[in-house]
Amino acid sequence: MRVAIVVARFYEDLADRLISGARGVLEEAGITDVDVFDVPGAYELPLAAKYAAESGRYAGVVCLGAVIRGETSHYDYVCGESARGIQDVQLSTGVPCSFGVLTVDNLQQALSRSGGDKRDSGRHAAEAVLALLKIKRDLAGAAAS
Repeated sequence: MRVAIVVARFYEDLADRLISGARGVLEEAGITDVDVFDVPGAYELPLAAKYAAESGRYAGVVCLGAVIRGETSHYDYVCGESARGIQDVQLSTGVPCSFGVLTVDNLQQALSRSGGDKRDSGRHAAEAVLALLKIKRDLAGAAAS
């Protein structure tokens, strides 16, 4: 099984932490065939996910990144459109795409959620893709019997 990770690199350190968490889960599941695709920011994630999903090479796509609230409404647009776009990709292609994009108020919250003391959103995003792939596989098996 082959999985793609698309990652927004706007916050390099956070991106690397999220990738590490996602790779850990995939490796634990025996998935070592993983390709990573970098995009500048979270807004570009949906199109990169669509390219990966439509390529036919990947069973799932883990989408990772971070958006930290600033002083303008830019945050709201980027978060909303990134989430909507990723959801649209998985619904239109049938390829599971997870939303591992941190949407936080500050850097400390992002660090806590990227393998810090609260949670690891990279791991959770990879787990979500694996859960959806299991459902897809189980239902395909049920249809065959």
